This record gives sequence, C-alpha cells and structure tokens, in this order.
Amino acid sequence: MKRLLSLFLLIAIIFSCKEEKKESIVEDKKLVSNIVKDINLSSGTMQRIDSFPSQFVKARTVDVWLPDNYSKDKKCAVLYMQDGQMLFDPSKTWNKQEWKVDEIVSTLLKEDKIKDIIIVAIWNISGMRHSDYFPQKPFESLTKQQQDSIYTDSERYDQRIFFNKVHSDDYLKFIVQEVKPFIDKTYSTYPDRDHTFVAGSSMGGLISMYAVFEYPEIFGGAACISTHWPGTYSYKDNPIPDTFFKYMAENLPTKETHKFYFDYGTETLDQHYPQYLKDIDAVFFRNGYNEKNYMNLEFEGADHSEESWNRRFDIPLIFLLKKD
Repeated sequence: MKRLLSLFLLIAIIFSCKEEKKESIVEDKKLVSNIVKDINLSSGTMQRIDSFPSQFVKARTVDVWLPDNYSKDKKCAVLYMQDGQMLFDPSKTWNKQEWKVDEIVSTLLKEDKIKDIIIVAIWNISGMRHSDYFPQKPFESLTKQQQDSIYTDSERYDQRIFFNKVHSDDYLKFIVQEVKPFIDKTYSTYPDRDHTFVAGSSMGGLISMYAVFEYPEIFGGAACISTHWPGTYSYKDNPIPDTFFKYMAENLPTKETHKFYFDYGTETLDQHYPQYLKDIDAVFFRNGYNEKNYMNLEFEGADHSEESWNRRFDIPLIFLLKKD
C-alpha cells in the first residue's frame, strides 16, 4: 500500500512540475520584451522578444510594431506576419529590400482607411522556413514517394531546401497557443476573430492561408501575396498544387466570417503562378465567395521580391482592415 501511495505521489509531482514549467514559459515572456533602438523606422516604435520560448518550435525573434497613435486606452486589431525580419528596415535584410510596413500602415492610418492595428512580425529561421511554412495536412496526403521527393528537391538550388520534416502544424500552434495569448495579454488588442489576421508572401503566403483554414475561429482573414503554389521548385508533373486545392475545397471557412486575399506577379518566380488562377477561383466561387470577401489579383510585370510586394501591400490591408 505504501508503495502504491509513493508511486501516486511521484506521478502527481511529475505532472505538477510539467504544469509549472508550462506556466513559467508564459511568465518568462514578460521579461524579454524590449524597445528596439537600432532599427530605422519612419514611424511608430518596435518592441522585440529576442528568443520567444516555445514548446512546439525552435525559439525565434518576434517583433511588435506599434503605430504612433498606439495607446493602452485604445484597442487595436492585430496582423501576424511571416518573415518578420524582412518587413521594416532594408539595412537589416539579406537582400537590402523591405516591405515598408511602417510607412504603408502609418499612411493608411492617417488617411483613416483602416482600423487601428499593430503588427506582430514573426522571424523565420534559416533552414527551417520551408518546414515551418509548408501546409502539413496537404503534405501528409501525398504518397511516401512524393513526400520523399519534396525533401530532396534541388532543381533550383544546389542544396536541400527542407532541412527538417514538415511541421507547420506545430508552427501554427506556436502562433495560436503561445504568441497570440502573449500579445493579447501584453498589448491593447481586440482578441476576437474579426480583429485577428495573418499575412505573408511566397511560402509565407501558403502558411498564412493554412492558418485561417486550420484555425477559422482565431483568424478572420489572410493576405497571401505571391503565394508559392508549387510548394517546391519543381514545376513539371508537380502533384503539390492539386493537393493544396483539394485540401482547400474540403476545409474552406465560411464566407460570412472570413476574407482571403491572393495575388501574383508575372516575372521571375511569380511567372509560375498565373496558371493556377482558375483552380483557386473555383474553390472560392463554388462556395459563395465574391468580391467582398475574396480577391485574387494579377500584377503584370511584378516580380518575386519585397520591392514588388511593398508597392501593393496597401491593397490587402484595406481589403482586410477597412473600417466599417
């Protein structure tokens, strides 16, 4: 009997420690948010969590951009954006380009064209970007042979583009279960679906679409810019796009509560995207979406770069965040 009691106490202690560790992650986050001073912003301020702890993915930087009119007395919508290190300062990016998020959002706020908003910029981790961003459920619907071919795809690069197994479901758990609760607790936000959005480009467009499909109760819409429908850099006899479209058709959120923005250029990597226009349109139009809650735009001559994306980023912002 004593042995059973001791075993019960040991199990209770173990589970208690696990719960305590889980709580400590939340508490630790309060200590690492700080104002970024070495970033060139045209307006607003930046706060940074240098290494956001996670039970699901590798810790990474999360930046929070607050507009000049931000106040604890006024609640804001939140836009979660992928590839966070590429959004604000070209002197800090690998290609010396940026989205100009602070300039564009500030202008739209001053012109009273969008709701009050803060930007949560989640950095990618080099070597893990494809594993984080590739929609997992469509991937798992592929055959084993097809999955293996994705991991070894090197048509465009001389090295592998997948260094880890696809784990985008865990990446979304990181955003929904860890980042979002912290943001809503720390900043003055509306935590509901109607004020929570997600955005990204290329692979970031795929994961942004996938986020709304997987968590329609959390996200009210997505801006998917130059969405990389091929999934990898193999374009001949590629089964991946059809896998995405099948998943989307089977899991499309209701048109009454969600908005989706897609677009594409016609140059460089974007030249491979126009062929999928009809397939994407069919998914949404067959389910009653219209111009009020769905856009899929072509930008003739636009290439696959931050310089192209910043020229049109105001369009999805107004589409998703236009004042009622």
